[in-house]
Amino acid sequence: MTVQKGDGMNTGEELIQFIKKSPTAFHAAETARQTLEAAGFSGLREGSSWENLAPGGYYVTRNSSSLIAFRIPEGGANGFQLGAAHSDSPTFRVKAKAEWESPDGYTRLNVEPYGGGIFGSWVDRPLSVAGRLVVRTEFGIRSQLVNVDRDLLMIPQMAIHMNREVNKGYAWNAQTDMAPVLGSRKAAGTFRCQIAEAAGVQAQDILSMDLFLYCRTPGAIWGADGEFVSAPRLDDLQCAFALLHGFLQAEQPKKIPVYALFDNEEVGSLTKQGADSTFLEDVLRRLAGDKLPRMLANSFLISADNAHAVHPAHPEVSDPLNRVYMNEGIVIKFNGNQKYTTDGISEALFRLMCERAGVACQTYTNRSDMAGGSTLGNISNGHISVNAADIGLAQLAMHSCYETAGVKDTEDLIRVMKEFYNSGWEESEAGEYKIL
Repeated sequence: MTVQKGDGMNTGEELIQFIKKSPTAFHAAETARQTLEAAGFSGLREGSSWENLAPGGYYVTRNSSSLIAFRIPEGGANGFQLGAAHSDSPTFRVKAKAEWESPDGYTRLNVEPYGGGIFGSWVDRPLSVAGRLVVRTEFGIRSQLVNVDRDLLMIPQMAIHMNREVNKGYAWNAQTDMAPVLGSRKAAGTFRCQIAEAAGVQAQDILSMDLFLYCRTPGAIWGADGEFVSAPRLDDLQCAFALLHGFLQAEQPKKIPVYALFDNEEVGSLTKQGADSTFLEDVLRRLAGDKLPRMLANSFLISADNAHAVHPAHPEVSDPLNRVYMNEGIVIKFNGNQKYTTDGISEALFRLMCERAGVACQTYTNRSDMAGGSTLGNISNGHISVNAADIGLAQLAMHSCYETAGVKDTEDLIRVMKEFYNSGWEESEAGEYKIL
């Protein structure tokens, strides 16, 4: 069940292709599902029986935007090695009544923010729409992925001649400024038809749509030594990609390895498919039954979500001592108020994993006078309580529609996660943790 390299591509190029195939959380889950299928994993349905699963690899999806995969080893196991990332990124959701015909000669789309994005990064660049349709069938309804795979939209900003103060700062209005132009007034009434054509369905059969804007700018590897990668949605598809490949490359697991890809992290995870749902707990309980509490006591969770690299123009916004840099190691994240779940035990265990993999690590904290974001670790731990570490990869321009990270970091995280999924730990009565 090893993942195959595609056509001689290096890891950075593979990451860019993974992102290109994943313009929305729905597509990210589908790309992961296809990768698992190619590696020999079998799909399960939550509504079906999972009795007497044979040793091997399995996956299950929820809402078509979250996915959990696991491998049952020969002879069983007494715990789980859990890795979690998220499939969503800040963007704009297309509203139910989408077309906005302006009296000034344009047809625009009516959108609203999803997550905490940097609005200014979305302007003056080609955009398009992707997501999920729910269409009528002979028997009821079915879900259908859609991607209008061409340059369809643009959000133009005002010329400096009309806004002389723009370089002193501009307050973007989500309702008026961020509605993208679809076309001239002649485009009125065409949006639904274009979506239907891209999905290969009839417009009259579309009952509902979960559609989002996405940035069309292709990913790129750049820098004096080709050391950086820039692309849309690196937060958190870079970690989602690396965890998936580490999971697939681990062939000698000592625990039950689990790969979790959650939707809706950027808006708080409070959905049926988010980390604050029962999804992970439901899956683990079906695998462990009444042994779950004991197995969780022998388990470990890595929550992987990117971290802020020192900014070249503004190093002062980083903590003066716990600063992180691209391509200089996996980031271990800490927060005094437990926004991140890392503690002394989980840090030490993760450091040993990095040592085994031959990969450097570095520590990150926010400045004490600046609030940071939260991530999957503590949210998941509210449902399955295990030793857990929040980690990530250093990046610039987080929540821009085009972000930058390190090429080497992706490779390093794959190596660490392969080691993690192949290992495990046990706690002795004396309180000593033994790495397996």
